[in-house]
Amino acid sequence: MYEKDGVKYFVVDSHMHYWNAAPDNWVPGAEQYAKGWIECFHAYQGLGPAETHWPIEKFMAYTEDDLMKDVFTDGYVDVAIFQPTYLTEWYKEGFNTTERNAALGEKHPGKFIANTRWDPRDGDDGLKRLAENVDRYGSKGVKLYTAEWNNGSRGWTLKDPGAYRYLEKCQELGIKNIHVHKGPTIWPLDKDAFDVSDVDHAATDFPELNFIVEHVGLPRIEDFCFMATQEPNVYAGLSVVIGGLMHARPRFFAKVMGELLFWVGEDKMTFGSDYGIWEPKWQIEGFVDWDYPGSEFDDYPRVTTATKKKILGLNAAKLYGIDVPAEYQLGAGEGTPASRDDSVGVSSESPAASLG
Repeated sequence: MYEKDGVKYFVVDSHMHYWNAAPDNWVPGAEQYAKGWIECFHAYQGLGPAETHWPIEKFMAYTEDDLMKDVFTDGYVDVAIFQPTYLTEWYKEGFNTTERNAALGEKHPGKFIANTRWDPRDGDDGLKRLAENVDRYGSKGVKLYTAEWNNGSRGWTLKDPGAYRYLEKCQELGIKNIHVHKGPTIWPLDKDAFDVSDVDHAATDFPELNFIVEHVGLPRIEDFCFMATQEPNVYAGLSVVIGGLMHARPRFFAKVMGELLFWVGEDKMTFGSDYGIWEPKWQIEGFVDWDYPGSEFDDYPRVTTATKKKILGLNAAKLYGIDVPAEYQLGAGEGTPASRDDSVGVSSESPAASLG
């Protein structure tokens, strides 16, 4: 729990990891990719405050104790949501798997939600594994990595017929939350495989699912905003936005946040630390204290305490059915977290709607 100036914030870290990128997990013959991937990840950590930087050896394989201290003891997080990334062509046991994440969650009841993943190129076997993971781990969401390599293929899109089979399976299994990585690429993946246009297509065809676009499509922020404002079931996942920009690029951060608040709205934005790239503590403290840095941002929506409470935890709690104690809830007249009806693009009185 985080409290500042008498205000209590319920924090859901909706995008975090527990990976193993140590050399003994590298696939023989693919060492250059396994090494290059984690080194590129590590370079992103340099965008945070200097005192939070880790040596590469720790970054490759931080421990359970590191994670529990950084995320919960020091980091103010109430509930954390694991978002897996497999990369089994480069890492023997996978980089950050459902099984590894869930095992940690089982040791710490109530702390974690273990999302799973799927890849349409895995066909019927993948559909079977998806159902097994939901049955075993109670996964309520999936993390999709459309640029992942798979047997010579260097990416896929949500518009693929195979992907629609999996989205239909998600509906059948009760999975509502589809987290899609659409943001900065990591070497050696292809940037264009993270284009946001396929989300637009799928969100229209699966209106009952929630599509949380992780990293908000950066660097394609305009494309994402104009797409998300017309799709009431598309949400902005702020991992990388806060961790990568708030400290290193404060004025650009203000622009990105302003655009998101104007086009997408505070009801459809979720906090994610992207641990272990960045620790949640400084991100939460900084965001609670944050406001626009100058008058040139006056044409963007104002940021209130309710805005921050929604983004830091209440929106994700609503999407995942997490119980929030009364003292963390919004006051009367402060809106409803994660409400599609209150979001910018579907309000008849919103600035975005008036453009039509």
